[in-house]
Amino acid sequence: MKKVLPWLTGAALVLAAGTVAAVTPDPVAQDGPFLIRGAADQPVASRDLIVRVGEARFADRVTVDDEWHADGNWFVVSLSAAATQTEVDAAIRLMKLVVDGREFIASERPSTSLIGVGLRVGTDTEGMVAFELPEDITTGDAEIRVSTPHSTPHLDDVIVVPLHLDDLPREHSIEIAEPSIEEMP
Repeated sequence: MKKVLPWLTGAALVLAAGTVAAVTPDPVAQDGPFLIRGAADQPVASRDLIVRVGEARFADRVTVDDEWHADGNWFVVSLSAAATQTEVDAAIRLMKLVVDGREFIASERPSTSLIGVGLRVGTDTEGMVAFELPEDITTGDAEIRVSTPHSTPHLDDVIVVPLHLDDLPREHSIEIAEPSIEEMP
């Protein structure tokens, strides 16, 4: 019995170590964002934001007040957003479009984009965000990912809204409108 006990103890320790290794999350999962999933045209709330992703469409050109334009394969999203608890640092700082594992960050080129605009508690700010995409991205399943206030959303909430790109219209030109406050009735 004395010779068997060390072997049983060793086997139990190896089994316990294997169990700990199997249930320990990988490093990405340990400090990754908390994904809050929603649907288009529905408000989705995170700790800092309430966002409603509205109309999405493709364009061959985006413009800003006839002063600036850019040609390409543009993906334009209309959305409304509000702060949930405080207006301090309340803004969409990072918005991504994820298509087949490829990530695209919202363009800062249109000066009237909703990115970085201060948000208010209880009052929706409506605006548009544009993504400049490679020519080959016109179909497939995608996700809009929205977060604030940090540019790297480790251990923070990220709003995720799925979109199906196949059915979206394409327009020749879209003007990126200045963000506006939704008037209360």
